[in-house]
Amino acid sequence: MGTPGSIEIKHFKEVREENNYTQTEFATLLGIKNSTADIERGRTKLSGKVVSELLRQFGINPLWLFGESGQKYLQVSKGDVSPKVVTVDNADNENIVLVNQKAAAGYPHNVQDVEWYNQLPAFDIPLPEFRNATYRGFQIEGDSMLPDYRPGEWVMGKAVASIEEASNNKVYVVVMYDSVLVKKLQKMPDPSKVLLISLNEEYLPIEVNIHEIQEIWQVNSKLTFNLDNPSNSGLFQELQQSMEELKRELKSFKN
Repeated sequence: MGTPGSIEIKHFKEVREENNYTQTEFATLLGIKNSTADIERGRTKLSGKVVSELLRQFGINPLWLFGESGQKYLQVSKGDVSPKVVTVDNADNENIVLVNQKAAAGYPHNVQDVEWYNQLPAFDIPLPEFRNATYRGFQIEGDSMLPDYRPGEWVMGKAVASIEEASNNKVYVVVMYDSVLVKKLQKMPDPSKVLLISLNEEYLPIEVNIHEIQEIWQVNSKLTFNLDNPSNSGLFQELQQSMEELKRELKSFKN
């Protein structure tokens, strides 16, 4: 719950008054029952869905809403797909939140809900590939990205600030307003649209407007627990070879 004097409630009320809406009109617009009076009195929590609607309809930056940024507006219609919430550990270092299949169902509606993220597991990968950027882990659901990405595997995505920064034909986690998709992204002649392509040819490409996208994360690695039986593939030999090479490198490093 907020309190009537809390920053998010003050900012929420500011947006309503700036746009000349009554409490009842604003509630209807945001999909809230009756009026926004309970929110403004601190009786009802400012839900992730409401924060999402403020972003979608008015371009309000969730981090500004909660007093964590001075930037009030995000250019959603212009393809601002940067993370809406960034998480840190006890030492104030940014960490990697994991969004499993079950959490992914609620993720689009909680993208801006700071409290919701606290219930998700988070960890840090001490490798150079996971430094100097924001990363998030998502679990693969369904078979649309076979053979490269199997159901149950995890992909690690690097945050992208805008659609302009996205590269053609790279794989992204695309967070829509109603779903989380892992697809290959292709830009179109019309800059307001992109094509989302499945690797599994049984699935047709999906054309979406960029204002339907909340966030995109460029996939840079994956975690898999579905290793084939080593005797049925060259994987075991490859791993052995890699280990031998690593041992040789370590020996030469000591010398």
